[in-house]
Amino acid sequence: MFGRLFGGGGRRPAADPHALPAPRGRGGVYRLEALGDTRVLALVQAAEAGDWEAVKGAAVPFDLGREHQVLAEVCDVAGVQDWIGRAVEEDEEHRALALLVSGARHVVWGWEARTSARAVDVSREQWRVFYERLEIAEEQLLQAAELRPQWISPWRRLLTSGRGMSLGRAVTRARFDAALRRDPLDLGAHMEWLSQLQPRWSGEPGRALAFARQAFDGAPEGHRLGCVVPMAHIEEWVESDRGNHLENAQVRQELRHAAERSILHPAYERRPGWQEDFNIFAMALSLAGEQEAARRVYRELGGAFTPWPWKYAAQPEAMYARFRRRA
Repeated sequence: MFGRLFGGGGRRPAADPHALPAPRGRGGVYRLEALGDTRVLALVQAAEAGDWEAVKGAAVPFDLGREHQVLAEVCDVAGVQDWIGRAVEEDEEHRALALLVSGARHVVWGWEARTSARAVDVSREQWRVFYERLEIAEEQLLQAAELRPQWISPWRRLLTSGRGMSLGRAVTRARFDAALRRDPLDLGAHMEWLSQLQPRWSGEPGRALAFARQAFDGAPEGHRLGCVVPMAHIEEWVESDRGNHLENAQVRQELRHAAERSILHPAYERRPGWQEDFNIFAMALSLAGEQEAARRVYRELGGAFTPWPWKYAAQPEAMYARFRRRA
């Protein structure tokens, strides 16, 4: 039945030789580590050790100028900012890469200072540190973009820093357009623009969902860009005062269709971190009460939990586990 409904005839993807073994978690749920990939784990461990030579070696299988999820694993490592500056100054051959890693880390580090608190609850000192770190990020990411014009990662991160610094719609739109010139179907850039269109960032209600639908319409079968649709609905749920905002037949049908055309399509490519795409759909389908499609998504995940996008919930992993049991 699922083969006829979702495509693929029930065939499972070939075993990934780089897949990390799934640990035993409570109730079968476990938090995905290093995108579930042994090569990414080696990259993270090199960053944790502050070993730039090892970071460069471990990064060889990837293109950090385009692979946002892999770059995120590096720049989320605490303490990277303490040693990456030396690489920027001393490694002329790989200066663009060092600038990218440092700039991306300073964006994350800036938000760590600001925290996820409401703007009114952020202290003046927090705002000062936030802006100082984002200013460094802006300078370094723009330099990286200049040194490697083909890279999209600097522009994706500049969308984040520009939103945090309130640079305005014209600047952020120009950066989004720069990203699309490098890859019109890049999911990371689309996700950033989706955030920019939210009312909490001075966007107009309904604009984000309309944007997601238009982007999805232009995506080929099996492309992960389909994730913008469930993410837009999750954002609508976050913005709405009604907890049952997604529970209607039209939303369920739209999410089912998006899943069939993207992550559940035979042409979908499972790259490191594919579980996050499935988690996005799992959350949206569960919130909408679309049990049949959600069951298929959770089955493919095998208990793998990613913080994004569940971090919008008060108890992210508990919410994931609860919805998984219901499916």
